Amino acid sequence: MLRQMTGPGRFDLRFLFALLLILSTASAAMAERRAALVIAENDYRLIRPLANPVNDGEIMETVLRKLGFEVFLETNRDLRRMRRALDDFREDAKGADVALVFFSGHGVEIAGENRLLPVDADASSLATLERTSLPLEEIRATVAATSKVGLIVLDACRSDPFAATGGEGRGATALVKEVSDKVRPGLGRIGRAENILFAFSAAPGETAADGTDQNSPFTAALTKYLGTEGLEIRSVLTLVQQEVYDLSRGKQLPYVESGLPQLFFAASAKEKLPERERLLLAMAEVTPAMRGEVEKIASDADMPLAPLYGALISSDAGHLSADSLNARLREAADAFVKVRSEMQTLGSDDLRVSALRRQAEEQLSLGAFDAARKKLAEAAEIDSVSRNALKANFVSRTLSEAATRYLSGGAARADLDYATAIRDYESVLALYGEAGQVVLSLDDADRLIRTLDELGKLYTTVGNIDAAGRAFEALQADLERRSHHETDPNVKRDFAVSHVKLGNVRMAQGNLPSALQNYETAKTILQGLTEAEPDNLEWFGDLAMADDKIGNVLATQGDLAGAAEVYQESLSIKKQLAAGEPDRAELQRDLTITYDEIGHLAHIAGQLDNAQAAYEESLKVRLALAAANPGDADRQRDVSVSHDTIGDLLRERGDAAGALAAYKEGLAIVKQLAKRDPDDTELKRDLSVGNAKIGNALSDQQNWPAALSAYREALSQASALAAGDPNNTEWQRDLSVCIEKVAGVLAIQGDHKGALKAYLDSYAIAQRLAKLDPANSDWQRDLSITLSEVARLRLRQRDVRGARQALQDSLAIREKLARSDPDNATWQRDLVVAYIDYAQVAKDPKAVLSKALDMTLELDRSGRLAPRHKFMIKFLRERLARIEARRR
Repeated sequence: MLRQMTGPGRFDLRFLFALLLILSTASAAMAERRAALVIAENDYRLIRPLANPVNDGEIMETVLRKLGFEVFLETNRDLRRMRRALDDFREDAKGADVALVFFSGHGVEIAGENRLLPVDADASSLATLERTSLPLEEIRATVAATSKVGLIVLDACRSDPFAATGGEGRGATALVKEVSDKVRPGLGRIGRAENILFAFSAAPGETAADGTDQNSPFTAALTKYLGTEGLEIRSVLTLVQQEVYDLSRGKQLPYVESGLPQLFFAASAKEKLPERERLLLAMAEVTPAMRGEVEKIASDADMPLAPLYGALISSDAGHLSADSLNARLREAADAFVKVRSEMQTLGSDDLRVSALRRQAEEQLSLGAFDAARKKLAEAAEIDSVSRNALKANFVSRTLSEAATRYLSGGAARADLDYATAIRDYESVLALYGEAGQVVLSLDDADRLIRTLDELGKLYTTVGNIDAAGRAFEALQADLERRSHHETDPNVKRDFAVSHVKLGNVRMAQGNLPSALQNYETAKTILQGLTEAEPDNLEWFGDLAMADDKIGNVLATQGDLAGAAEVYQESLSIKKQLAAGEPDRAELQRDLTITYDEIGHLAHIAGQLDNAQAAYEESLKVRLALAAANPGDADRQRDVSVSHDTIGDLLRERGDAAGALAAYKEGLAIVKQLAKRDPDDTELKRDLSVGNAKIGNALSDQQNWPAALSAYREALSQASALAAGDPNNTEWQRDLSVCIEKVAGVLAIQGDHKGALKAYLDSYAIAQRLAKLDPANSDWQRDLSITLSEVARLRLRQRDVRGARQALQDSLAIREKLARSDPDNATWQRDLVVAYIDYAQVAKDPKAVLSKALDMTLELDRSGRLAPRHKFMIKFLRERLARIEARRR
């Protein structure tokens, strides 16, 4: 491998000291002298021969001549003749304004020195290989002596020249240990590159493909873009780099280093670059971490890279969390795979339409979404003109146009262009309407179903819930009609799932009774299907999903017992599925979600033993999943979440030490993950939350200095996130909570002025959030807590009037929350605390405290008062006794 430069002249594709080739005009070519030496080596005698270098050399010769270069082509030269060619070039090109050397063949690094291999290279020993290979330094010296401005382009990092091959007895010589220890295929970094630009076909230390066509991928891209009008060499090489990277699906990434002393600028291009080229240039700006994410998702989906990069770059993804962005990219990948499959299988009676659809598929794979949709628009126009001109084929042409518009919608979907996708899908529905009441083929009927489904999902994504409801209603009606006369049980399954989708919309609209009815209908249908085909595991998964949905509605309605019952039914199904396929991680993870739901319900209901048992089962599964794949960050994060959840429960039970230990385990995992991915904002938030939880446990132990330190660490992390995105309400809420944590300790330590200032800062945030969404119970509860803390500090400052107003506002919020869900033990206890606080300024404190005691006793009687809160009974009785004693 050639060692590429490490000094200050290192080329970066974003701020290269670039050489401009004035590529396009004859006058520019006449104004300066350009010379190029092209060396291409195919027929290696003692190591693995190659198929394409001579082809590469010949096409480079053609392209360079068109650009005004005087070209000297040398093919299949041994070391002696390679050196003679360099000497001749040094003489013939002396004084040229630009000198370029292109080498195509094998290249290696020997003990840190970069070498190119002539056809007589011999690897039988290290000394022999060194003696029969050409140091790259000789080429550099030749270029430097020939011209003040030089380029060395090396398509030389070919796949391992020492690998054994079959066919016609021209295998490689195996490397002896002495050689293999010090020789690596491919090229490394350059140590010096004064006045010269180096372009490598692969990254340092990596090998490059020879190519399955006439040319290598690197040379094919280089010759494609080198003559592009108006492009400087920086842009040319960026296009080459990203084209090879894309077409190799991330396996090969060309690399460039520059030692040029000055920057040349090109004349403006006459026309805007094509969409594909604009995408390639933008891809170069994507961060390495995001490249890894795109490559993984593309690999999972078995798709090209460019469409995903196109979706990433064109969508407004800057505000998304890491998880949300991952989900968005997977959505784009799924849409691409679907529309590509449909483009490949969908036929047409019109050959022109078929050809345009094929061209659209090619453009889509290159990430050229606009170009793909343009081809599809041309195809649709052909059908549109034909159906209006020839009424005899009106229906068939209308359905053909609908199919093309459907493909166009899929292309927009893959680009995450929701508005365009919606327009295309709506036009599909309109065309089906124009076709009239005809008997659709199965393909057309399925396409109509998919169109309605996509519309429903898209309208949900963009927040148009009413339109989503209309789409899913139409989907449900169509599937119900088909289920009556089609025998395929999958139609009934789709009918059941359409009820789930419509139920989701009803939930979003707040129509819980209708949502519950939809979910229960889906469950009934799925129960029938699973009874008829008990071996169809997918349908059992659907049935468990329906149970989960029903449980969510019941929990929201306050029917905790009913919700727990259906969650248990879901858990039973998921256990069977997971036991049947123990290697399927997603089934195991589904189990943890249901365990957490059951634990959460029990926690809310004050059934702490049941809650802890469920949470610990969830943790057990997550630990096993994480141990099976330690490199999976999502699995590790799930474990940290379980530790935090158990820590919360242990605090509720009064076990501060146990809670602290659980929180520390969770935070340790998050710290390791954040070290791996320091830019992940979700992990940054996890760090803040983890430190705040540790502060809570330390506060329970009354270790105030340590608690304050943990809270301030959490506040620092939350402040950085909130400042980075003021519109992220979750981060703003985190900031408010952290401020209050610090304020609480300051108040305990006697810094009442500092505590009040902090609480008022928090109040400003909490009030803004509560106004944004009055229906958000968490934000309303936050506001009530902040008001009560402000009131306490105002009382310390003898501001009774201000304290009374704050306590009244807090009490009003908590009374409303408690009325909305009588079974929510947390909200009932919050109301008790609000009564206790308000009693300090109430005209009749006895009445207020009596009400608080009655509520506390009821919570205790029903088993919903946590052990750590049982002291409240004694506290209230003592307060009432003191009031009664004063009255006597």
